Amino acid sequence: MTRISRRGLLKSGAAAGVLAATGFPVRAQTAKRGGRLVAGLSGANTSDSWDGRTHSDLFMNASAQGAVFDSLTEVAADGSLIGELATDWEATPDAKVWTFNLRKGVTFHNGKSFGADDVIESLQMHVAEGAKSGAQPLVAPITEMKKITEHQVQFTLEAGNADFPYLMSDYHLLIYPAGQIEEAIAQGIGTGIYRVKSFDPGVRFVGERVENHYKDGRAGWFDEIEYIAINDNTARMNALLTGQVDAINRIDFKTEALLKANPNVRIQEVTGNQHFTFPMLTDLEPFNDVNIRKALKFGINRQEMLDKVLMGHGRVAADSPIGPANQYMAELDPIPYDPDQAKFYLKQAGMDSINVDLSASSAAFEGAVDAAQLYQASAARGGVNINVVQEPADGYWSNVWLKKPWCACYWSGRATEDWMFTSAYAAGAPWNDSHWDHPRFQELLITARAELDSGKRRDQYTEMQMILRDEGGVIIPMFANWVQAVSNKIATPENVGNLWQMDNSRLAERWWNA
Repeated sequence: MTRISRRGLLKSGAAAGVLAATGFPVRAQTAKRGGRLVAGLSGANTSDSWDGRTHSDLFMNASAQGAVFDSLTEVAADGSLIGELATDWEATPDAKVWTFNLRKGVTFHNGKSFGADDVIESLQMHVAEGAKSGAQPLVAPITEMKKITEHQVQFTLEAGNADFPYLMSDYHLLIYPAGQIEEAIAQGIGTGIYRVKSFDPGVRFVGERVENHYKDGRAGWFDEIEYIAINDNTARMNALLTGQVDAINRIDFKTEALLKANPNVRIQEVTGNQHFTFPMLTDLEPFNDVNIRKALKFGINRQEMLDKVLMGHGRVAADSPIGPANQYMAELDPIPYDPDQAKFYLKQAGMDSINVDLSASSAAFEGAVDAAQLYQASAARGGVNINVVQEPADGYWSNVWLKKPWCACYWSGRATEDWMFTSAYAAGAPWNDSHWDHPRFQELLITARAELDSGKRRDQYTEMQMILRDEGGVIIPMFANWVQAVSNKIATPENVGNLWQMDNSRLAERWWNA
């Protein structure tokens, strides 16, 4: 077996970023225990539960993986990978067999001891018959899960995957107590540093600090946390300005000046891989015609959308989800706004013009309806007539996304290229929101996953990004910075995570009372 160390990774390019196979993030000495955190968060639904397979937005990500539950690994604020319920891991030279050593002395909130059986049973949930998990394509390539000892588990993959330990940090992959999973989902029983005090789906979550936790001295500084579901951005901002909450996510750039003028509030802006998208179902007409997709690509004015929707808080994208925080982001020229080229590709499809519906809601991203209307205006000059359908925010992810032929969406991005592509672009993946199935792309996805030569891997991922730019079924006009606001009553580390919103959704663990 070969231990995948930081030096080995930097030499081989075996994974994006820096991998530390053991340990915890270093905590600033100023962090202190006590007090309460109240945050107003978006992304809540009345259908929310403690079933990690269903989690898709901030409210449950922060409540579950960020507080009540743990995963095997964790992406630290600096992008490095650290152990959470795993202490360290090693792989065979072909990265096909991975052995994880598990943390000892850990207990679930109901008193059950943590061990290998919990890991195996929790991961098997995602590939069970009928399971609709966003992490299904991450777990499916595991051909065997073997309990070596009570605190050691071995995974055999169908092919090598140099990024496998990163995948185990996915927010769907929560660890539940074996034999008690239904009960754990019903009551919220995990190994996290906060236990459930109360939970009202789509409304509120209150967690209380677990005493004598394995993260003591390293994380979990508040005695109690409360997350209030506030999906409306104006209501979130008002809640912060009036002192009802201590922190909010996703500020409205139109009212950013009000927050900046308040001396009791500070704005955090973090550059990451978040991207705003317009996925279309490529197995349905008219989006199954690559000429139509190209017409749509030439019909969008990316710079205008960046300027007017994000107000500069981001950068133009080239229809690829691989972002500035990824190791192998290709510096591709975005397809330019060119109405004449849009008309040309419509004619290639045998049309002079086309009428299409585009569903949008603020649930997708703040300003999504404005973005859709900008797209409507720019595309019309190229013969593409977009009817913007304003959908309600409540139920958007269950009723519109993955169901309507063309809609607005957002992705947080992922720490590695394979993680991003496997989650959203692998053929048959539950969250493949364009039903993308391009033979060469799928071939490269498998090849690059097992490639340990960094130069070859870069070439493969560059080709995949070019395919998406030129032929893909997702319009990605811009990468968006994470922009959130925090009361000065709350202290945060100097380095705030950029993988997910609100310090990788771990504000409860990483922040403290000033």
